[in-house]
Amino acid sequence: MNGRIVTFGEVMLRLKSPGFERLLQSPVLEATFGGGEANVAVSLGQFGQNVAFVTVLPSNALGDACAAFLRGKGVDTSLIARGPGRMGLYFLEGGADQRPSKVLYDRDHSAITNIPAGYLDWDKLLDGATWFHVSGITPALSSSTAEIALKAMEIAKKHGVLVSCDYNYRKNLWKYGRKAPELMPDLVRLSDVGIANEEDCQLALGIDVEDPDSRPPAAGGPIDTERYRRLCETVLNAFPNLRLQAITLRESHGADSNGWSACLHNRRDFHVSTHYEITDIVDRVGTGDAFAAGLIYGLSSGMPDMEALEFAAAASCLKHSIPGDANFCSVEEVRQLMAGSGTGRIQR
Repeated sequence: MNGRIVTFGEVMLRLKSPGFERLLQSPVLEATFGGGEANVAVSLGQFGQNVAFVTVLPSNALGDACAAFLRGKGVDTSLIARGPGRMGLYFLEGGADQRPSKVLYDRDHSAITNIPAGYLDWDKLLDGATWFHVSGITPALSSSTAEIALKAMEIAKKHGVLVSCDYNYRKNLWKYGRKAPELMPDLVRLSDVGIANEEDCQLALGIDVEDPDSRPPAAGGPIDTERYRRLCETVLNAFPNLRLQAITLRESHGADSNGWSACLHNRRDFHVSTHYEITDIVDRVGTGDAFAAGLIYGLSSGMPDMEALEFAAAASCLKHSIPGDANFCSVEEVRQLMAGSGTGRIQR
């Protein structure tokens, strides 16, 4: 068993239309729980890690059900606080072919955004931890959650805890007067491991690599890995505290057909993972969280950086086949894909 991993953020009730129906096309919604850092914790729990999730849940039946769900997936819920307020909701309509998936948030005034900045005792919560993870979603929720996230990272650094931050830019969340590039650099300065997708560095940190000849993958063009080498180097130069920068690379051919890979720069070497062509995507929500969890697992387990990157890319590839926010794959299943067993043939 590796050291204790702690993640912090909001967990929500996810309400999704069945299959690929439009939202409320039929009077049915599928209810599950999800949220960036909670998804990372669940993945790590499935990998057999000693992982705890810190959040504030409402003191009602929804809060009880959420805590029970997390415990059932191997997550230590003893650090979860209960408080007044509601559970945030998000509604999901699954896309197909050229019709994109759509997310509608209803999370204002949730329990975690109602707490004052000094509500959580991070010296106690991080006692015995070896790794702390947070994402850019949490500071986007409110000024208090931003202050709490920064405080948690400061305490983690004081205790010698490794810190990872997934920049996770969500444009519809930054509504309380601060913009992501004004605040996110403060979080990254307290991080050892930076995680992003193709656009997060620009949108969350204001960092980009100008290259008029490089067609972005969102426009359907091939991935220009040299551009992302330069982007990683630019981020690492801007934040000398970072040990490494990882970026997931998605080629969007359609809502249910994507190319998937990732890269990582550790200040010495630039690594690019295996490339996966993923067709008939079941659910792409949470795939970035699955990548973050895979990378944390690999690095905290002592894997070389390249192996950790391959593990993270394979884990997040598999998440595309699983409905819901979280990745319910085992270490052995991820390793089987890394070894080339990606045919999907039935196992008896």
